[in-house]
Amino acid sequence: MTFEEIGEWRKTHYTVEITPKLVDREVILGGWVRNFRDLGGMRFIIIQDKFGERQITLKKGVVSDELFEKSKMGYQYCFMVKGIVKVFKAAPGGIEIIPSEFKILNRTPEKLPIDMSGETISELDLRLNNRALDLRSKRNQAIFGIRGEMLNAIRKFLLERNFTEVTTPKIIGSATEGGTELFPIMYFDKEAFLTQSAQLYKEQLSGVYERVFEISPCFRAEKSRTKRHICEIFVLDVELAFGDMYDILKILEELVYYVIEQIRKNQMSLLKCLNMEKKTILPEIPLERYKYDEIIELLDTKYNMDVEWGEDISTEAYRKLGEQLQYYYYITHWPMSIKPFYIMPSKEAKYSESFDLQMGMLELTSGGTRVHNKQQLIDALESKGLNPKSFESHLNVFDYGMPPHAGFGLGIARWITFLCGLDDIREAVMYPRTPDRLTP
Repeated sequence: MTFEEIGEWRKTHYTVEITPKLVDREVILGGWVRNFRDLGGMRFIIIQDKFGERQITLKKGVVSDELFEKSKMGYQYCFMVKGIVKVFKAAPGGIEIIPSEFKILNRTPEKLPIDMSGETISELDLRLNNRALDLRSKRNQAIFGIRGEMLNAIRKFLLERNFTEVTTPKIIGSATEGGTELFPIMYFDKEAFLTQSAQLYKEQLSGVYERVFEISPCFRAEKSRTKRHICEIFVLDVELAFGDMYDILKILEELVYYVIEQIRKNQMSLLKCLNMEKKTILPEIPLERYKYDEIIELLDTKYNMDVEWGEDISTEAYRKLGEQLQYYYYITHWPMSIKPFYIMPSKEAKYSESFDLQMGMLELTSGGTRVHNKQQLIDALESKGLNPKSFESHLNVFDYGMPPHAGFGLGIARWITFLCGLDDIREAVMYPRTPDRLTP
């Protein structure tokens, strides 16, 4: 099987740029065959690229017989086309291309492993096994177009508020927060770990740049096989100096509002593709705030669910909360006993200056005020059964004028799962990693 060379051809436009303004102009497009229809004397090819699709129309007697024969292509063939733009209201975008030449750059098998026609959606594991092909679907292009808009909006929002983007190590010598959910690796002649969180580093950097954020991967060795958990997560970490939990609550809810506003403003067509234009809507801010005690009382009185004080809230309890509290809300002042060592206790010591941001039953964010006193940190580590010597390099930073600070970490894929109306978090990740999936 031979393929044509690209030679001197280069794309002049993306599909989204082919508009009535270009009528009677010659253009060169490159992409993949999304659809092919043969009506005898007429053939229609839908070419797809990263931005969308356009129709190529071939009519016997209008194009050469050689070109007409060459146009018989299979789904997802990679090709380039040179042709003239014409108005045709029934075509995508109200425009079509009358071709003068094709270059077929690569072919596909007659039967693809997954349905790319858009008529059905193949089973998720099968799609993930063929992910690079699957990602070309209109649905996935919408999901990851929204994800791109989210990340751009997050950066714009934070940079405009004097936050500095930072980069922290992903190979560490000891656990960030204690626990055993770590992936060990060999680092030359010693054991190291993939980081669970940017937490300690972003705290340290808040003592340098005051307001910092990072968008980066972290790794959790949890053998959870649910629709909400993956092992390689992508997290927005934010930390703010000279402030506390209440400052962070305000920034976070304004960030949520801004991101959704930008998605609706710039990517409404993608929301419509996912049928989410009436569900991914702007929240009213400030968001509702409920203390932990109020939440367990609500579960008891409304749903007869007894949550023992000091225990975490179960998945089933969150489902019930999602029936009552269907959009964004905060749960604040969690018991100190179930929070990490770096969280600041409240004035009433059994509570913590901490919060979760919920979207119905789904937890998106955890955060709070941090301890900035070294001895208090050492005491907190020991109370959690952790050895302060393992955190010596972190503790030393608190000898040099560490300011009061607060922050949060937000799971990007979890948020995308909600914004796009997905059933499984794996759909919100290009190449997800789970206890059972290490390829592709």
